[in-house]
Amino acid sequence: MDTSNSTIELDKFLKLMGVTPTGGQAKLMIQGGDVKVNGSVETRRRRKLVPGDEVMVGGQTLTVNFNNF
Repeated sequence: MDTSNSTIELDKFLKLMGVTPTGGQAKLMIQGGDVKVNGSVETRRRRKLVPGDEVMVGGQTLTVNFNNF
């Protein structure tokens, strides 16, 4: 997480939020098209997320909020 710019990479976010236990599994989910960011399928695991972005995966919606970390 880059707190100076308030961004976090998508794969790291999924891992921190407990969606997946490893970065490798996060990579497979993202590259498999199983993750949406703000309503669009995202296949870049290093996509920078900012506060307010919505990540949809596995039937749940997670909102990026750095107060959660």
